[in-house]
Amino acid sequence: MVVIGGLVGLALALAGCEAPVDEPSVKTTASASAQPVASATASASAEPEKNGPHKPLNVLLLTIDSMRADMPWQGYDKDIAPNLTKLAKQSVVYTRAYAVSSYTSKSVGGLLAGRPPSTLYRGPTFFTRYSKANLFFPELLQDAGVVTMAGHAHLYFDRGKNLRQGFDIWKLTPGLTWNATTDESVTSDKMTPMAIEMLSDPANTGGQFFMWLHYMDPHDKYVQHPESPNFGRRARNLYDSEIFYTDLHVQKLLDYCAKQPWWKDTAIILSADHGEAFGEHNMWKHAFALWEVLTHVPLVIKVPGGEPARIDARRSHFDLAPTIMDLMGQKPHPQFAGKSMVPELYGLEPPGNREPIMLDLPADTYNPPTRVVIKGDYKLVRDPGNKFKLFNLTTDPGELLNLAPNPKHKAHLDEMKKVFDETWSRYPRIAPFGGRKLVGGVKANGPQGPPGWVDPDDAKLR
Repeated sequence: MVVIGGLVGLALALAGCEAPVDEPSVKTTASASAQPVASATASASAEPEKNGPHKPLNVLLLTIDSMRADMPWQGYDKDIAPNLTKLAKQSVVYTRAYAVSSYTSKSVGGLLAGRPPSTLYRGPTFFTRYSKANLFFPELLQDAGVVTMAGHAHLYFDRGKNLRQGFDIWKLTPGLTWNATTDESVTSDKMTPMAIEMLSDPANTGGQFFMWLHYMDPHDKYVQHPESPNFGRRARNLYDSEIFYTDLHVQKLLDYCAKQPWWKDTAIILSADHGEAFGEHNMWKHAFALWEVLTHVPLVIKVPGGEPARIDARRSHFDLAPTIMDLMGQKPHPQFAGKSMVPELYGLEPPGNREPIMLDLPADTYNPPTRVVIKGDYKLVRDPGNKFKLFNLTTDPGELLNLAPNPKHKAHLDEMKKVFDETWSRYPRIAPFGGRKLVGGVKANGPQGPPGWVDPDDAKLR
């Protein structure tokens, strides 16, 4: 989720808020691309087969706020998530998966749209409001007759931010209070019963359904839960207790699901909206930069009929929208920046190279505009003022040594600049709207939608 972290130098110059050259798809295009189709891997068998889903599936997307990539199934030495570790052993684990951005409002916007958040019509604030002109993939599912449900545990998700486009049911856990700098609520014990209530209604699960649940408790404020072992009193130790507590309640949800008749036809996707820093790069919490510790996240996918596997090829949350659409028997949309992972989930294709990986932090009232490409050993960061940083992630996974100023690495820098330009030229930025002053002093005077588009709530958008 969203929180003030440890960035210094927020007054860096704003750069690159040019007018769009191409436009993201808008809601009115949904019906033309959302007709149900037979899955390319479908089979007439009544039982799941090893070569793909036997019919279009349900999908349960579980995102856990601030969950770092170094979970026990990826080498962490404390048993902070025993149930999720068990799930990982039954699933396809992507060891090098990336969120879209480094904090919630930008990362979930990009996930839902399947494209970089800086290419979406959006407001200028940290707690980002999205224009209704944007197309989110649940709208495509909804148009195809899929029941779409979501459960959340932070008031950001229910303050007119328009993230709920395409959802038939959108619920928040009870008793939430607003705090712009931290999350003081404990909600996993409320999220799971709320989700079970939605899933218990035959009107919601009698046909095909999609559900997205965003568990919040690992977000600071970190607390020691009585249900959890005492891992220690430092911030990371308390965070580990939060993960343990969330793990406990996610398992209660999965225990319920496993007893339902639709379970055999349901895929589970587990990930995080971003990571969390505990002093790396002199940062705490998240946002403001695109370091690995903030963007490298867990990704675990369990599909009916699929075999457990570990995939080390890099993948992005941009791949989730097309993957979910594919699992549910739907066509991908032209706006999606990624592509379906279904063939590799079922072993139909070897995991290919999908690099470069894109990371995107759009400008707002607190965040400086930053973009990244990752390819092979190298990660290139372009920050405000068009300054570049180059890191070798193989020899320097902690991103401690910027190679860009070193003449010995000029060839690598030049090659990565070429990759950067070729990649991001396909995704020109759209400036945010609303008139507020962004980091660096530029005003947010961007469009609220494509030419000729009028939002019925135009007055509220400002």
